[in-house]
Amino acid sequence: MSDIRSLIKHANNFVFVGESGSGKSEIALNFTVALRALNEKDVHFFDLDMTKPLFRSRDVEDVLLSQGVIMHYQKQFMDAPTMVGGVRVQINNENSFTVIDVGGDYIGARAIGGFNQEINRADTAVYYVLNAYRPWTYDIGHIDETLGKILGVSRIKLESLRFVNNSNCGSRTTAEEFFEGTRQLERSLAPYAELLFSAVRREIYHQVKEEEGKRIVLPLRLFIGYPWQG
Repeated sequence: MSDIRSLIKHANNFVFVGESGSGKSEIALNFTVALRALNEKDVHFFDLDMTKPLFRSRDVEDVLLSQGVIMHYQKQFMDAPTMVGGVRVQINNENSFTVIDVGGDYIGARAIGGFNQEINRADTAVYYVLNAYRPWTYDIGHIDETLGKILGVSRIKLESLRFVNNSNCGSRTTAEEFFEGTRQLERSLAPYAELLFSAVRREIYHQVKEEEGKRIVLPLRLFIGYPWQG
């Protein structure tokens, strides 16, 4: 609870962007559940991922509903890129928290380009999720290329970004693998930015938290799985 409080500060809106497969949706879902547990405001969740039919937040809608979260997404015919309504209304609603899960890469980031004025405000926190084990986060050159494309279409200002470390290589990632990925990200970002917080699966949370020191660590329950996992 205290970690979430220190992250939200004066923000009402929380936007998650990044490379496809970086783990944005898992973090957005867990962040949302933690926000709702504060029991301070209504929490609205927008799934704006229109880029793929799998691994989307809407697939675990029942989990959010059971927590009292208000879910928003547009049902699609196959993979037609249809936009959900009500985004601007909720972003401007000071009486609720709003979490927006954006589709991966620059293709998905187009969905929020029209809300750039609201997203670049001080009451909106934009989290850019980095996973050292993804192909386009290997070094600063790859990070910069992907980030540049995302910023170009979303019109998010670079100074609005907060970088999140989600270094994992699957559901069985060890603490050692997490630390190795974290060191790689820190080396890449060191001249330019810092990692605001880390996200790890809850099974290794206590190991990681002890080593991460002052950096906030968000424990993750893995909500989204393969369809054949049931």
